[in-house]
This record gives sequence, C-alpha cells and structure tokens, in this order.
Amino acid sequence: MDALNPVALLQELIRIPSVNPEGDPGASDPGEGRIAVALEQLLLELGAEVSLREVLPGRPNVVARFPSELSDGKVKPRLLLAPHLDTVSVVGMTIDPFSGEVRDGKIWGRGASDTKGPMAAMLIALARVREEIPTLSHEVWFAGLVGEESGQHGAKALASEEQFDFVIAGEPTDLKTVHAHKGSLWITLTSHGKAVHASAPDRGENAIYKMTAAIERIRECVIPELSKTEHPLLGHSTLSVGTIRGGSKTNIVPDHCEATLDIRIIPGIDPLQIINLIEESASGVNVAYQGSMPLFTDPAHPLVAKLSALGASPVGAPWFCDAAVFAAKGIPSVALGPGSIAQAHTADEFISVADLQAGADFFEQLLRSLA
Repeated sequence: MDALNPVALLQELIRIPSVNPEGDPGASDPGEGRIAVALEQLLLELGAEVSLREVLPGRPNVVARFPSELSDGKVKPRLLLAPHLDTVSVVGMTIDPFSGEVRDGKIWGRGASDTKGPMAAMLIALARVREEIPTLSHEVWFAGLVGEESGQHGAKALASEEQFDFVIAGEPTDLKTVHAHKGSLWITLTSHGKAVHASAPDRGENAIYKMTAAIERIRECVIPELSKTEHPLLGHSTLSVGTIRGGSKTNIVPDHCEATLDIRIIPGIDPLQIINLIEESASGVNVAYQGSMPLFTDPAHPLVAKLSALGASPVGAPWFCDAAVFAAKGIPSVALGPGSIAQAHTADEFISVADLQAGADFFEQLLRSLA
C-alpha cells in the first residue's frame, strides 16, 4: 500500500471488499478479514506494534500501538484513531463498488466516504509524522474496527480490552467534530395468529391486524413521550416504522407478522424506559431490541477545544457511530473525518479528492500539534 499518496491508498482500500456480512451483502466474499491483513502489513511498515484480534469468526480488529517515549517517567495519555473496516451492502449500486475509479475530481466506490476515506486520511497522517510520534504528548494508537454497520462488535470488544484517554472515530463529518449524536433502538415486533381460509376469517386470528393495532398504540403512546425532551444540538428523539411483513397468500388469514421500528434517542433519555413503554403499549406482541447509546462529550474537553482551534468546530449529528461505545465506558470520544455523510451508503458513493487531501492534512496537523 502507498502510505504517502492519499488517493492511491484510498483506491487500494476500496479495491479490498470488506462488506459487512449481515443481511444481504451483495458480495461473494464479505467480511473484514482481507482488509485487516492488508492494514496489519501497512501499520507494521509504519513502525507500529500490531495485533489482529478476532472478534467474530474471520473478522478481526486491527489494533496498532505506536512506540512512545516516556516523558519525565510519566505514562502518557492514550489517543486512539478508530475508523471501522466494514462497509454496507453493495446491492443496488450503480457504479463498480470496488473500482476506486478517479473521475471528475472524485474517488468512487463503496466505502469511499464511509469510512475508508477517513481511514486513509488518518493513515497518511501517521505515515507523515511517524518519526515524531514517539515524542508526542500522547501515546498514539490506531484501530480498524469490525462490525460498526451492524452491532458495533469491534468497538465493544476493544473498549473492553483497552483503556484510552480520548478516541476519534473515523467518520465522514466534513472535518467537523461530532461530539454529540443520537443513540438508536432497533425494535423487532412479532405477532402470531391462526391461519384459516380467507373465506371464513372469523375462524382464525389475523396476525397483521394484531400488529397494526400494536403499532398504532405505540405511535399514540411513545411518540409523545419521545417529544417531551429536546436537546439543544439534536432536537428530540424520534420513532419510525421501517418494515412490516406478514402473511403468505391473499386468500389465507395470516398467522405471522413482523415489523421493525427505528428509534433515535437523544442523550439523557433512558432507553430501558422507552422499551418498557413499547412493551406496555404492544401487549400481545413480542418485542425484541438491539441498540446503540447516544454520544455526548463535553466540548470544553482540551482535545475537543484543540480540534476546534484547528478548524474542526463541534457539532451534533442525528446518526450514531462507534464513538458512543467508548464514551459509554467513560472515555471522551468524538467522530471526525473528511467527506460528507450525504454520500455514505449511496448507490454511487464517492469522496472528492480535495476533501480526502484536506483530511490527511488535518490529521497531520493534529498530530503535530501534540508535540
């Protein structure tokens, strides 16, 4: 890999498929294993101590520590740069997802924006500053994390294994410091009924009717509760019904129905309280959930202030990322990187060459400011 040319490095990263295998990846060889091995070699060449830490079968985190000289015998605070290795599915893409083509001043392909662009910018900065890293005020770590797009498995594993003093999750934030974002609750509702011929529906039990009634009760009870509290950066919490599936044929009363809800929660809201309210509102329907915590890191933190002084002003975001996993462990964390979230997950994903180069310059400037 070319550790000094941002465009060439990003092209190489895009050309290594690392699609999250959950759901329909749309790729024949999903998972982060190949890109983890490639990054291991690059980081070793940059002088880091590197380990591949398997989180899920064939899906390791890449964890690198750059040697650091002690300052007056004191242990230095640890700074972690942490982009994620996985991308979303390539199903429905209108461009070659793994070409890394450069056209019209942009680099095209899955992950160009989310989040191989920010990853490349971080790696280029580490390469440019590699000789000075041992003398910086912070011990610098880099981690390529698996599974951010579904389950945040890599971040959860590393947050349990290591202690850091500040974490920058690599995300396309237009080089702004996202220090606050909403958390998420993904709810799966399941209803069961009794299948009979549709000519005599009173003999059966319609699972779709049970589901639609439960959803209506949830909307009536939960949405007003979510709207009661407002965050100055993020607004109020939200609820959206994402999918509903049920039945097998038009002339059969459905005996099964499943629906999913997407709830975005602002800092300060207790997710368990919301789950309890959903369970109370959806009596007769099974409720399962998974979630990600909201993020809030004090903008007065010295490193947030430093990022702001370097031009990365603190902002909030409606989406969630791995930074919240580390913040939940009491570690001040933010998300930051070049590129726009507007290009993430799109059918023709790209990042502009200018944004990528600006990102590499920014992270280089950040590291040098720690001298």
